[in-house]
Amino acid sequence: MTTKSQAVLDWIDERFPLTSTWKAHLSEYYAPKNFNFWYFFGSLALLVLVIQILTGIFLVMHYKPDASLNASGVPVAFASVEYIMREVPGGWLIRYLHSTGASAFFIVVYLHMFRGLLYGSYRKPRELIWIFGTLIFLVLMAEAFMGYLLPWGQMSFWGAQVIVNLFSAIPVIGPDLSLVIRGDYVVSDATLNRFFSFHVIAVPLVLIGLVVAHIVALHEVGSNNPDGVEIKKKKDANGIPLDGIPFHPYYTVKDIVGVVAFLFFFSAVVFFAPEAGGYFLEFNNFLPADPLTTPPHIAPVWYFTPFYSILRAVTYPLFGLDAKFWGVVAMGASVVIIAFLPWLDRSPVKSIRYKGPIFKLAVAVFVVCFFILGYLGVLPPTPGRTLVSQICSVLYFAFFLLMPWYSKLDKCKAEPERVTFK
Repeated sequence: MTTKSQAVLDWIDERFPLTSTWKAHLSEYYAPKNFNFWYFFGSLALLVLVIQILTGIFLVMHYKPDASLNASGVPVAFASVEYIMREVPGGWLIRYLHSTGASAFFIVVYLHMFRGLLYGSYRKPRELIWIFGTLIFLVLMAEAFMGYLLPWGQMSFWGAQVIVNLFSAIPVIGPDLSLVIRGDYVVSDATLNRFFSFHVIAVPLVLIGLVVAHIVALHEVGSNNPDGVEIKKKKDANGIPLDGIPFHPYYTVKDIVGVVAFLFFFSAVVFFAPEAGGYFLEFNNFLPADPLTTPPHIAPVWYFTPFYSILRAVTYPLFGLDAKFWGVVAMGASVVIIAFLPWLDRSPVKSIRYKGPIFKLAVAVFVVCFFILGYLGVLPPTPGRTLVSQICSVLYFAFFLLMPWYSKLDKCKAEPERVTFK
């Protein structure tokens, strides 16, 4: 560096920890040498978050959260989305980047969580990282649900009507809670403005704060790796982990490979199949919201459908409370239980590489059930589909609730002393 640029940097460092932050989180943050492709998805989640924020800013410039009808008899909110698509220069691209980005966000996050499950990234000392991650997932679901209402199409309106009405099943406070969420006795202009405020301001602030906490907690204890070996246990004379390399430039460069591959597929969807056959953008949502016409089948977006299937799988009342209430409880529990993985897994090893056949079989059954629940969630219920959903829901919860026993009984291999390259 030149003398002048070094003087400027010194001046900044006296007032703001720029250099020390750079070293702590990038150039002198030592990550394991044996990261594989599963570790792309953390940085990709951060990339998609940036895409969503930037495209959201441009959409807000033209979107109007108004459910009243214009001169053509079309809701103003729906018409503003059509205006963005047809009249705003590049508006169609921004809108499709945002809508496709929502689905991409969940794809990347699901894969990121699955990697944590495979390699035991929730185990000590990373419990708090996992809890922050679960909270990010919950907040992301709330953000996606509120954003889903904003186009004010048929599926937006009726999907919100169904989901918000679920809260009315909660005893005593349910009806009042639904009223508070809607801001009215039915989904209306008050609901639209309320969800718009939360989607654009409140929830993103919480989401960004949790992401920062997630990363800071990760860099405090260090990253996990496919072997589950703690690289901080073996250091050289300078205190540098023997199996670690600086995150920058090695992994910042390596992540570019993942970013390029992701953007290739992401762009292909945006330009050639932004609706993804009705999974990313439902066909009914290209029709303006009509409170007098109910769609033949109302289902949430694909990333909610596994949990929606669990909700619908509960068909029997219990303890004097109707099935609707217990369905809501089951749906909430199916998400919250993920946060307890650090205390449910009693295996002596972290990584699935060294766990026994019981755990591997349990993970395989869990993944299959998750996909089946997701598929059934987009279909109308029938007695046969409900039975399959009930079986898969039981297996879903059994994966977590029985883990303290089968993870302890499993015959595991010994973890290596140093990281391996496979």
